[in-house]
Amino acid sequence: MPSHPLAVIGGGAMAQAIVRGGLDAGTLHAPDLLVLEPQPDRRAIFEAWNVRTTATPANLGVFLARAPDPGTILLAVKPQSLADVHAQCAGIWDGRRRVVISILAGGESGRVRESLGPWAAVVRAMPNTAARVGRSTTAIALGAGASPGDEALAVRVFESIGVVIPIAEHLMDAFTAVAGSGPAYLYLLAEAMVRAAEACGMSAAQADAAVRGTLDGAATLLSRSAEAPAALRAAVTSKGGTTEAALAVLDEAGVADAVVRAIVAARDRGAALARGMG
Repeated sequence: MPSHPLAVIGGGAMAQAIVRGGLDAGTLHAPDLLVLEPQPDRRAIFEAWNVRTTATPANLGVFLARAPDPGTILLAVKPQSLADVHAQCAGIWDGRRRVVISILAGGESGRVRESLGPWAAVVRAMPNTAARVGRSTTAIALGAGASPGDEALAVRVFESIGVVIPIAEHLMDAFTAVAGSGPAYLYLLAEAMVRAAEACGMSAAQADAAVRGTLDGAATLLSRSAEAPAALRAAVTSKGGTTEAALAVLDEAGVADAVVRAIVAARDRGAALARGMG
């Protein structure tokens, strides 16, 4: 694969997962990377992979200026840090058009571009925490200043750590509510199942193993099957059986409707946070 310079701003857990996955897949190459990160312990992680790091924004500017093509920037900081990036990096840009892959949750592309400059072609990406194990579900959307084709590197990189779903940017808050926050919904279910197993007499170790194994197996079947979730659920539910008795309690409690309301609430909160970012 051709060399392509990538400057990574932010060296937290998600940036680490993205870079490690890209290196393992051969999508990224260590000599083409530079990570801007102030914390020495985080820089050390990348340096152990032979990836260059710096704590000085000016060095990132030099890296990009010396690149044989304009290069790409991966913006991997928290939304509240965008103002800091603007303040620290404002003087280093050379004005050449560059693609900026932003993984800022709630970070509308127009505001990212406004903070960086009119040269930025923003591609938004929203991975989730399963990136740590190479199983992320990532949405990618063309944003402010971006044209079709600008997302190519982002697609390749995020396919290295899971599944990529192209969407329009206005759906990013909805995607975040489903897939970004989604792991927490599963973990909440796991917590409740463990508690119930213990209440039914299983030891803590037995309950934990049973729940982890069950959810892992069910999720794997769901991902590999062409059947709809409703069909898979029906296949487990025998008339008059144990599953039917359990589902009747969940239906009476309105669990499915509560999940829908929760996701809508998460979407609306994401939109509100985006409006307040700046």
